[in-house]
Amino acid sequence: MFQIGKTLVSAELLSEEFVCNLNKCKGICCVEGDAGAPLNEDELSILDDIYEDVKPYLRPEGIEVIENEGKYAMDLDGEWVTPLVNNRECAYLVFEENGFSKCGIEKAYEDGKIDYKKPISCHLYPVRIKEYSNFTAVNYDVWDICSDACTLGKELKVNVATFAKDSLIRKFGEEWYEELMQVQTELNNQKK
Repeated sequence: MFQIGKTLVSAELLSEEFVCNLNKCKGICCVEGDAGAPLNEDELSILDDIYEDVKPYLRPEGIEVIENEGKYAMDLDGEWVTPLVNNRECAYLVFEENGFSKCGIEKAYEDGKIDYKKPISCHLYPVRIKEYSNFTAVNYDVWDICSDACTLGKELKVNVATFAKDSLIRKFGEEWYEELMQVQTELNNQKK
């Protein structure tokens, strides 16, 4: 691990390779898991504000869950998450004609209906963030359903930090990401 500002960053962001391979997994990460997508406290009001613009993109069963249970829920660990349909897939998930899973929020964003892409935890994946009182942990999350993404990352020689560049900048800013790339350069120079 190494420190950038008030973050402790796992070296795996630089050493492990990863590129989502939607042709293989079809977005199964939006379907599998034991809870909805983690949400930051500030994202709750965003979901409240954008819901009516996102609703036309959602499946009837997702709308039903959201309208009966809420736009977000608290999981067993006391953290905010997106609600689930049948304790399985995210209520904001839609299935496309090609069988791929897609975020209804992201579809509304792509159509210019809202200016919020999707929950930062989804955008960051496979990077996971954990907030502590004195620092933020930035880790690489290994999940067996992403084995094809690891294979593709190895083929393309793209590490997790490079794959997640846009989302890491969204979360921490350009300056933070530049520092991360400086660490990568230093580590590469040490290997020579």
